[in-house]
Amino acid sequence: MTEGARELLRTVYGYTGFRGRQEDVVRTVTEGRDALVLMPTGGGKSLCYQLPALLRDGVGIVVSPLIALMQDQVAALRQLGVRASFLNSSLTPRDQAEVIDDLTAGRLDLLYLAPERLLQEETLELLGTVRPALFAIDEAHCVSQWGHDFRQDYLGLHVLGERFPGVPRVALTATADARTREEILGRLRLPGAARFVSGFDRPNIRYTVQAKADAGRQLVTFLEARRGRAGIVYAMTRRKVEDTARMLAERGFDALPYHAGLPPDVRTRHQERFLREDGIVIVATIAFGMGIDKPDVRFVAHIDLPKSVESYYQETGRAGRDGEPADAWMVYGLQDVVRLAQMVEQSEADAERKRIERARLDALLGWCEITECRRRALLQYFGDDLPEDCGNCDICLDPPRTWDGTTEAQKLLSCVYRTGQRFGAGHVIDVLRGKETEKILTRRHDRLSTYGIGKDLPDTQWRSIVRQLLVQGYLRADPERFGALSLTRKSRPLLRGEERILLREDASPKRPAKVARKTDYDPGPDDLPLWEALRTCRQELAAEADVPPYVVFHDTTLREMVRVKPTSAQELLALHGVGEAKLERYGAAFLDVLDAHRPAGPEEGATLT
Repeated sequence: MTEGARELLRTVYGYTGFRGRQEDVVRTVTEGRDALVLMPTGGGKSLCYQLPALLRDGVGIVVSPLIALMQDQVAALRQLGVRASFLNSSLTPRDQAEVIDDLTAGRLDLLYLAPERLLQEETLELLGTVRPALFAIDEAHCVSQWGHDFRQDYLGLHVLGERFPGVPRVALTATADARTREEILGRLRLPGAARFVSGFDRPNIRYTVQAKADAGRQLVTFLEARRGRAGIVYAMTRRKVEDTARMLAERGFDALPYHAGLPPDVRTRHQERFLREDGIVIVATIAFGMGIDKPDVRFVAHIDLPKSVESYYQETGRAGRDGEPADAWMVYGLQDVVRLAQMVEQSEADAERKRIERARLDALLGWCEITECRRRALLQYFGDDLPEDCGNCDICLDPPRTWDGTTEAQKLLSCVYRTGQRFGAGHVIDVLRGKETEKILTRRHDRLSTYGIGKDLPDTQWRSIVRQLLVQGYLRADPERFGALSLTRKSRPLLRGEERILLREDASPKRPAKVARKTDYDPGPDDLPLWEALRTCRQELAAEADVPPYVVFHDTTLREMVRVKPTSAQELLALHGVGEAKLERYGAAFLDVLDAHRPAGPEEGATLT
């Protein structure tokens, strides 16, 4: 198996070797055994079922949750010379009939289906007439009712083991803690599956978190150093998505909105532009993202807090799938905390589910406020250890300063108590700052002993103190009373002076986030004309083939061309990402570009001295 798999890896995909646990997974599934595969986004999960499908007799059946994901993967596979197709509602009845004809005639290596389509009795009967090589259940975390992206249709996929005994099944995901992994195995009925849990680390992603002051201005500051780069900006509401996209467009960015409330044709057009054009910024709700295979997303920005560490990891994982440097940047504030807590309490979930969601939100808040390596803490959440600080997060690059905030914390806690533990942070801070608002005067809070005792600190610093006291458990914000602050048992020793508290200083929101480090090889000034010519060639070939440019070749492959400057088809074939099908399809065009940009040799008959 190993030699056959390596040969296909070289000739079809253009790769010289496996990454991480890929080879072990390929061997397991090819030998007919079930597997659970957890690999970070960009870690090469798809290869773990595509290669076994090519190595085994029959057709590989892939369960995929989104039409866009199926279309992208099938387009990429066809460029590699793999016989792949999909069955979904985007096809006309005639097109569907052609796919079914290819399936029954044995002309397919891989077939992609949505779970709801697969579970139709008609489809199950159709698959019973062919020989499935394997079943790959992609985005398997969707089966988890405790997860961040639950899909009802995934719950019925356990029937595959009953209807097709002996056919190996492989469940794949990038995001699943220990509890979710057990739920996947239980619900899909894979008790004996081999488990392949790779590390969660994405070392190419730089994590940066800032306190929210003016989210729009902070976002523009972040993006200014990244003009012309593709990225995703996540916002919590549809209105905020549209307002932010409009604001960025007014400042010269190619920014497009994306959310479920837009007409389907607009969503499709915006997604296609993002996939096929360079430098597009998509501003979106979480409706956008899963199934986006674009490898050169250089940043993912959050201007609102996600609902959990799992959601954050999944969303930021869409950056830097090509392994090149990328940024995960986020701002968050006190209002985010209150709004998300309200969403949990107002949901129809049972008490146990609400408790788990609150714990996940608390874990994310704690991660935002830490004063040690951000990557180590993120990996520890998933049970993964990093032996030393990463050197590629905001805290490693610019360690936050801390200060003794005991006196200020006592003032704030005392003010919360004396105002009756019935008001939100805004009113409590107004009392501390000695403001003469109507609410303060009406309730006679200007006569309290805590009125005006916090005039020496600005509102922004008091909000930071409130936020950190919430995260550290000294305060609670009641979502059912619009974020009213109340004391906890933990606050008593602090109020009595029996303990002290260190608080972190917030980084200046005016300071631009550092741009992620350069790639191992970036074209220098002399090579820029060749680099741009190769990108133009790729764009034109992609347009002719009606595929996104990265399906032709990734940026990493183009950089290799610039660095190595191959002169023959054999030298081109030796580059990472160039397989035989792509060499035959595109090799001549790229070699022509390379030849046109070679330095001119000496004229015929000239004498060298």
